Amino acid sequence: MNATEKAIDKFIAYLSNEDLWILIGEKCLKIILILVLSLLFIRVGKALLNKSFEVRMKSPLRISERREATISRLLQNTLTYFTYFVAIVMILETLSLEVRALLAGAGVVGLAIGFGAQNLVRDIITGFFIIFEDQFSVGDYVRITNFEGTVEEIGIRTTKIKSWTGELHIFPNGNITDVTNFSIHNSMAVVDVNISYKEDIEKAEKVILELLPQLPARYEDMVKEPELLGVQSLGPTEVMIRVACEVKPMKHVPIARKMRKDIKGVLDANGIQVPFAQMMMYNPSNSTKPL
Repeated sequence: MNATEKAIDKFIAYLSNEDLWILIGEKCLKIILILVLSLLFIRVGKALLNKSFEVRMKSPLRISERREATISRLLQNTLTYFTYFVAIVMILETLSLEVRALLAGAGVVGLAIGFGAQNLVRDIITGFFIIFEDQFSVGDYVRITNFEGTVEEIGIRTTKIKSWTGELHIFPNGNITDVTNFSIHNSMAVVDVNISYKEDIEKAEKVILELLPQLPARYEDMVKEPELLGVQSLGPTEVMIRVACEVKPMKHVPIARKMRKDIKGVLDANGIQVPFAQMMMYNPSNSTKPL
């Protein structure tokens, strides 16, 4: 029997060892149990966090809903990362690997690459101050650089915003320098109404003034009664009248649409026309005819 046959027989004998398969089975069961318990712990932990924030929402000392949603999402992410880390360590111990040596080696390697991970540290620190200073929260509508959207998630390292067309933009926290938050203060709905020069401007303003006190009862997003600011500008074919109204955050666009519809309706009902383009034709007989 040559060396190859001896090695094959030895390997077969090794695989035929019942104690080996019992040990492998025990380790596989332990790993499966660790994974199942980890997933169960994450699910229960998230449910408890959600429950605790629901109870806190009913407290008279609650913080803003925006901030609660942000902190809740951050705590859930932290719980998930921590649980996965512990599960990985337990699985390595189950596989009889020296976890302490691995962690010590990882510390040395981490120190070596730490000088090249400055961006990561900056992202984490910036993310902390974003939450601590309440610059924006989950659910806010913000503009970051040239992108606008609703904040979906503020993580330890990145922030995710979703635009109204569905794109998800992911920003490293360290790259967020200029932020415009549209969701903190009330917005202004501004409507410009064009009136033809041949119409009575005072009549048009009177008609609009009679309409404006009725609008807050129709639209609950209005904070104050709309205000007629007067003639905004004189155009080539029209007189522009401006109406403004303070509304709840991010409600200026839908309220402005509704105000335009209502104002157009009362103007039509009172026979007040908006300007429309006309073309004049000239002929040698010095007569003009509108087209």
